[in-house]
Parts: sequence; structure tokens; C-alpha cells
Amino acid sequence: MDRPADGPGHGSEYAELSALVKEAGLFRRRPVHYLVRAAAALLAFGGAWTLLALGAASWWQLGTAALLAVAYTQLSFLGHDAGHKQIFRTRRANDAAGTALAALVGLSYGWWVAKHTRHHANPNVEDSDPDIDIPALAFTRRQGRAKAGFLRWMAKYQAFLFFPLLLLEGIDLHWSGIKAVRHGGTRSPRLDATLLAVHLAAYLAAVFLLLPPGIAAVFVVVHHAAWGVYMGCSFAPNHKAMPHLEPGHRLDFLRRQVLTSHNVRGGRWATYALGGLNYQIEHHLFPSIPMATLHRAQPLVRDFCAARGISYSQGGLFRTYADVLAHLHQVGGPRCEPRRNRVARSTVSNAGPIPADFRANNP
Repeated sequence: MDRPADGPGHGSEYAELSALVKEAGLFRRRPVHYLVRAAAALLAFGGAWTLLALGAASWWQLGTAALLAVAYTQLSFLGHDAGHKQIFRTRRANDAAGTALAALVGLSYGWWVAKHTRHHANPNVEDSDPDIDIPALAFTRRQGRAKAGFLRWMAKYQAFLFFPLLLLEGIDLHWSGIKAVRHGGTRSPRLDATLLAVHLAAYLAAVFLLLPPGIAAVFVVVHHAAWGVYMGCSFAPNHKAMPHLEPGHRLDFLRRQVLTSHNVRGGRWATYALGGLNYQIEHHLFPSIPMATLHRAQPLVRDFCAARGISYSQGGLFRTYADVLAHLHQVGGPRCEPRRNRVARSTVSNAGPIPADFRANNP
């Protein structure tokens, strides 16, 4: 997934920043890094299934379900990087790796790549970003008012329901891939259908053959609930509490990506736990840079934005979650006033104002 076709051309501010990043050698592939990451994720994946096969058929296997959820998430992070051509030089090699990784966790790689490409091209743009087009949630006041019945009730209390809803994210990822295959929403529907069917059959057969039916059913629930929460908690801090753009906005590529994205502090721990998505601003500006080098791009991007008065949002993980929940409450609650032109509470001190045409969570 490269920068979209409407990105800036020669002589733009983005081109100037890109030259700085390229001069620092940050676009170079990191094969050793990805070899180590893949080995660790596959070791956890294989270790979980080995524990399930050789361990006692008892409720202690629910701990194995949690380990498998961690392995699924780390493999998903690697698939994400493959989709952005971060691992290998050629698209074919990255797609092959991404397809194999997606098959291990039961996702449709073709569906996910198409969806994620639309998100990167239009982050937080209403009617264009699929990541803010979720029936169960409202991310803007307009979305909240458009809901009716039970969905309106959910929007009203969505700040309280957000983390419980993440328990269903793993199942939703499977189901979204199945729907995409059924409706021709992938580049290789036959391949995706075959891989999804093989994964589902092998997964259920292994769990229900190795465990008593009752424990097996709970194992599946715990595994997918933990996977959904881990995945959701990794992606939620990136954009959810940031301002939203109206369709037809006039922001250039640089500002569109920076002003709608948020970084999470935390160093190496956060980078590993979140799959490098803690450097969301840099990732959105340069999707093909390996995650392992985004920490080196961060000071270049931050200083570049500060010199031009472009707001650069970053904060701690738990503070970011608090901002996400506050935002959901403000846009979903009927008596809450919308925030106006607020990027994030943890913004660099010399950040400039948001352009007039940039709407922050308002209709």
C-alpha cells in the first residue's frame, strides 16, 4: 500500500520531508528484524498448539487460548507490514507472505488490503474511511444523530460499551473476510475462500478433538475475545480521538495524515506490544518504511511539523484511551457539547492552529 495517487508532487512540503527521511536511509528493508519477529510469533503460535496437544485436557488450557491470542495478534501485525511492502522489496513477495500470515489467523488478506488502503488514503474522512464506518459506533455527531432505535441507544452509551464490544472484534474479522469473499470483494476470491475454509476446519477440528466439548467451546470464546481486545486496543489509539474531515476537504497529503493521526509514547515496549503502530503519524506519512525504523523517522517528522506550525499529537497509552472514550461519549451522548478544533490533549507545545476547513468531530 503506497501513498495514494493524489499525494503531493515534486516541490511540496511532503516531498521535502520525504527527502530528509530518504537521506537518513529509513526506507531500507530490515530482513533480520523481520526474521526475528516472524520467528518469535511463529514460536508462540506453534508453542500454543503444542501446549494444547500435549497438555492436560483441563480448564488450564484457557491460558493457552490467551497465548494463542497474542500469537494471532503478532502474526496479524506482520501481515499488516507485508501489506505495506515493508518486509520484501517486491509486491509479489510481500503479498505471498501476507497471504500466508492471514491464512494462519483466518483472515482474508485481499479484503483487508483493500479496506486498509482506503483508510490510508482517507484517514478520518467521513464517508470515505471504512474504519469510521462501523454500525455499532458513532465517531462524529452526525453519525450519532443518524442512528435510530437500538443503534441510537448504543451510541448514547458507546463509551461504556467500547471495550466490551472489542470482545467481538476477532469474530468480526473472520466474518468480514467471509462476506467479502461471498460478494467478490477480494482480488483472489477462490484462494481466499479456500484458505478461510481450511483454517476454520482445521481450527475447530483441533480444538474439539483435543478438548472436551464444554472446555473447547469456552477455549474458542476466550481465544477470540482476547484476540479481539488486543487487536482493538492496538488500533484504537491511532485515530479515534482525532479530528475528522468533511468529504471534499482541501488539506494537502502531509496535513491530512498528520492532523488525523496520533502517536503513543512508551519506547520499545509500546513498539513491540502495538506492532509499531504507536508511530502512527510516521506510518501514515511513509507506509512502506519498516516499523523497526519509524522511531528514527519520528524526530525528523516532529521537528519538521513544529517548524511549520502543524499540530503533532502524541501521548501516553492510558491517557490516549481516556481521550478515545471521552470522544466517544461526547459525540454519542445526547447532552454533550461537541469539541471544537481539539486535536489531542497531549500535543507539542508549539503546535499551530488547525486549518479552518478542518472539522473536529462536528457535523
